[in-house]
Amino acid sequence: MRHISPAATLFAVAVLPLALTACSATPKAAPKAAPTSAATAAPAAPKAADAAPAVDGPNKGLLTGTQLKAALAPASFFASGYTADPADARDTGAAYRAPATAEVPTPDCTKLGGTAWTEITGITGVSFAQNAYVNKNTSEEYAQEIDVYQGTTATTVLGALGMLSKACPTYSDEPTHSTVTVTEKPLADVGDGAWAITETSPAWQGGTTLVAARVGHSVVTVLVSSSTDKGLAGATKLTNQLVSNLKGKG
Repeated sequence: MRHISPAATLFAVAVLPLALTACSATPKAAPKAAPTSAATAAPAAPKAADAAPAVDGPNKGLLTGTQLKAALAPASFFASGYTADPADARDTGAAYRAPATAEVPTPDCTKLGGTAWTEITGITGVSFAQNAYVNKNTSEEYAQEIDVYQGTTATTVLGALGMLSKACPTYSDEPTHSTVTVTEKPLADVGDGAWAITETSPAWQGGTTLVAARVGHSVVTVLVSSSTDKGLAGATKLTNQLVSNLKGKG
């Protein structure tokens, strides 16, 4: 079977947010207040860290990376033999990033050889969370990601993924020097709309499937590589779990 691209390329769009969560200024100690008696002491003001930040504008009501991380399937969801790869865990934390849209007149079909398939759309959301579980004995992998977009952009992203097989019916797999066939079909009763995109090659054992589903402002993308089937059953099951976790949360 095909090996998924190295962990360093997993969801490459997620590298920037690490900087957002890794750097924070350490506040200086406040000067000590004059002593007061218990009878006259005023109630302590709430700490800034204890107050929930007010969010207005286009990000109002949208989930943060921290909230999305909690919505990912836990280790208990995966079968015995699968372990989380710490290097693949990314999220935008409590902050939002600026959305971006790049013109993609001709999709880069070679990106289908990795796991960051949403990159093909050229649209970046305001928050996300992701991780992956790998079976080191078989090289099979489950990669899960949730991206959040402003306005109706999530619908646009899912629509673009739904046209992917027309733009990229095949591509060349360099490791096996073979031609990969890309097929696609809609999935009923999964979120607010969903697509299953499957890759197969005569040089592979099994196949890889990405299931993309919209839940409100969020797009769930689950990729499963399997040596025993094409990954559709596992990807659909995990997608339904994430859809359920997101229902009613914005």
